[in-house]
Amino acid sequence: MKTPRGAAPEPGRPIDFVRNARLALGDPFLRAALRATMVRFRDRQAAVIAEVPEWQALRDYACAVKRHTLGRLDQYLEQLEAQVALRGGHVHWARDGAEAAGIIARLARGRRVVKSKSMTSEEIGLNEALASAGCEVTETDLGEYLLQLAGEAPSHLIAPIVHRSKEFIAALLSAAAGRPLPAEPERLTAVARELLRRRFLEAEVGITGANFLVAETGTVVLVENEGNIRLTTTIPRVHIALAGVEKVIPRLADLAVFLTLLPRAATGQRMSSYVSLLTGPRRSGERDGPEEFHLVLVDNGRTAVHGDETMREVLACIRCGACLDVCPVFERVGGHAYGSVYSGPIGAVLTPLLQGLTVAGDLPFASSLCGACGEVCPVKIDLPRLLLELRARVVRSRGAPLGERLFLRAWTWVMGSAVRLTLAGSLVRLARGLVGPRPRWLPAPLSRWIAFRDLPPAAPAAFRRGRRR
Repeated sequence: MKTPRGAAPEPGRPIDFVRNARLALGDPFLRAALRATMVRFRDRQAAVIAEVPEWQALRDYACAVKRHTLGRLDQYLEQLEAQVALRGGHVHWARDGAEAAGIIARLARGRRVVKSKSMTSEEIGLNEALASAGCEVTETDLGEYLLQLAGEAPSHLIAPIVHRSKEFIAALLSAAAGRPLPAEPERLTAVARELLRRRFLEAEVGITGANFLVAETGTVVLVENEGNIRLTTTIPRVHIALAGVEKVIPRLADLAVFLTLLPRAATGQRMSSYVSLLTGPRRSGERDGPEEFHLVLVDNGRTAVHGDETMREVLACIRCGACLDVCPVFERVGGHAYGSVYSGPIGAVLTPLLQGLTVAGDLPFASSLCGACGEVCPVKIDLPRLLLELRARVVRSRGAPLGERLFLRAWTWVMGSAVRLTLAGSLVRLARGLVGPRPRWLPAPLSRWIAFRDLPPAAPAAFRRGRRR
């Protein structure tokens, strides 16, 4: 397990979101970088989405395809397996992350590996398993390569190193290149390309994730902007694709809708720079491509989520990161505060389902419930509803905190009487006028609430009094 800044905890250890968030809030560079990046993403996304008048209809279609597929998941997975085998590939089934990592480690044992960005591989700790199997592993996505040099975990689904400055990156690449480099993005990118090209040419095994798996044809679909995935899947003799079982879609014809939604929702692009459709290993007469192709399908808790009809729709996620970009909580604390590979609103739902409420029960409460995540999701996952459902499950399993219970009892008592409500309103207006917008002496938990925000002004008069007038 990596030991990153805002690190994922040891397996089975509860995620302390409050502690992680407090650390993040104390980092002014992190907050500024997140703010600037999220605003830039949102502006780009809004502009290119506005160019598609049928955007809502496409969301409806994608949602329908995903829900249809999840309703017949076993059928489409069997079709996928048959089609991959028909085209000369090998399908491996893994019940959990350890089994998936073990399969890939056996296939790659002792060889040089290049690897593209894959959240599923982060989820199962693949790099650590490969290192134990004597493999030399190089991440080839630029952000992931830099994180590998730093020994850190990603902090965003599509912008994994958003939390680091160009000066920090210059120091990393200077050490890797063995010479001092200026903090100039173009120069640093050129040096990274030079270093990675050597790794591509030496690689014997290429490992990728999968954006989509097409059951009809046995095709692995990969979407990227850097070209590193194409090199990963064509230069090494062996290509291994790792994917969760939920990545399957029924038909190639459905793909056009997802390829319209994904880049606009993810990076604010009209289309991604490279879209690769890979169907089995190299065929006779073809000049490039792997000689062996393996598809590793991992469950790792997904079947249990699929069996939960209330929460099943979370498996429709296409990992675009749009919900992170609009989340006011994520914008202030970043991905490492979530203590998991999956952060933001989707992580606050998916991580507790995959790792259990004992480990990740705090995450559903890491949301303002403003509803923005549900409004931007390109496949219309109702994230606010899922967050509320998980909160209810957490409270049922471990009970609400004493302070919250006492507050709600007092609230119920006040709201149960017009006289008490009127008196409480008068007291609130009086207190707000006396203490001002940010009193420093309030006791916990009010002191924690007020540490990063002002008290809202009280209404000048009760609503009921205005109605009488």
